[in-house]
Amino acid sequence: MIRLTYRIETPGSVEAMATKIASDQSTGTFVALPGETEELKARVAARVVAIRLLPSTDRASFPDEAGGNTKFNRADVDIDFPMDAVGTDLAALMTIAIGGVYSIKGMTGIRIVGMKLPGEFQAAHPGPQFGVGGSFALTSVKHRPIIGTIVKPALGLRPHETAEMVGDLIEAGVDFIKDDEKLMSPAYSPLKDRVAAIMPLILDHEQKTGKKVMYAFGISHADPDEMMRNHDLVLRAGGNCAVVNINSIGFGGLAFLRKRSGLVLHAHRNGWDILTRHAGLGLEFSVWQQFWRLLGVDQFQINGIRVKYWEPDESFVRSYNAVSTPMFSEKDVALPVIGSGQWGGQAPDTIKATGGSTDLLYLCGGGIVSHPGGPGAGVRAVKQAWEAAVAGVPLDTYAKDHPELAQSIAKFADGKAA
Repeated sequence: MIRLTYRIETPGSVEAMATKIASDQSTGTFVALPGETEELKARVAARVVAIRLLPSTDRASFPDEAGGNTKFNRADVDIDFPMDAVGTDLAALMTIAIGGVYSIKGMTGIRIVGMKLPGEFQAAHPGPQFGVGGSFALTSVKHRPIIGTIVKPALGLRPHETAEMVGDLIEAGVDFIKDDEKLMSPAYSPLKDRVAAIMPLILDHEQKTGKKVMYAFGISHADPDEMMRNHDLVLRAGGNCAVVNINSIGFGGLAFLRKRSGLVLHAHRNGWDILTRHAGLGLEFSVWQQFWRLLGVDQFQINGIRVKYWEPDESFVRSYNAVSTPMFSEKDVALPVIGSGQWGGQAPDTIKATGGSTDLLYLCGGGIVSHPGGPGAGVRAVKQAWEAAVAGVPLDTYAKDHPELAQSIAKFADGKAA
């Protein structure tokens, strides 16, 4: 069975609404059909298996559906879907168990808050190719987070200018650099020119030091064939990572790419907020991320502590736990990528939120490139912050002997500049 957990909100009976969802999304129709036997229903019908009542609310998530009601009943409802009715196709799962429920009348809100898949899904989908272990091995990082930064389109850098900044970051000891999700192949910085300018620096540094900085080039494209040409361009040049905008390329695009990929796939989740920002609607990240991990992303961006956007810290912690928890085995765990307004100052709270784990990629944009001492000093400052966090030393204390960290605290501690 495939189990979905729906958070239902309705002015009527949550029990009746749960039964309607199970019926409408499996064997139910508006009128009886020839051949719709009890045996058929027993084999492929969805079943309500648990209802957990929640406190009612006086505000409807869909205000236009409220009518004259002022009390809206709520419950978390578990519904099981037989494998015979859905199979292991993720498009079918999304269509049957999730997509159709939002159109059902009588609800003022519905949110998908849980999904438990049977083992058949593990065998049917590739999962991460590199994942956590591969990401750390390829960056030669041990016993601390992978420290990364971002090339922002707002800088308007042309390929040779990007390469100059990348060279500074490489010399400072950065582990990972990525194109911003909005930086794919604009006229001022075509992907082929960016690859040609950056990869020689990375390969030269690798020859000299043995350490290969991981650069994630933006290869996303609506045409899977064009995306594969972008992938091949990076791979031929000696690259080992790519940014993919998963909502933009879709299930099919990622499946096409993963089957043929020789690169670490770094997933940017832009567009996820559309699906989740209203607490009574949409779906939880813990549900949504399972699709993409099955399809094969290796690294998954999830925001962080005290982000510059809307997401509260509690949501970040749930996202971290979701990505870090095996669905079937450790092999399907994606590397959590922590970003959005990050600098070294969030390191102590981050390591506390992760239960002491440093199995993550810590991604700082302005927190590195806007450092008063330049991007290189920014890299050193973030590394110093994590050294302090792992050792349990307060940042202010550690900063007394580490000037880059001290400068970082002076600029970013008000939470506005990173």
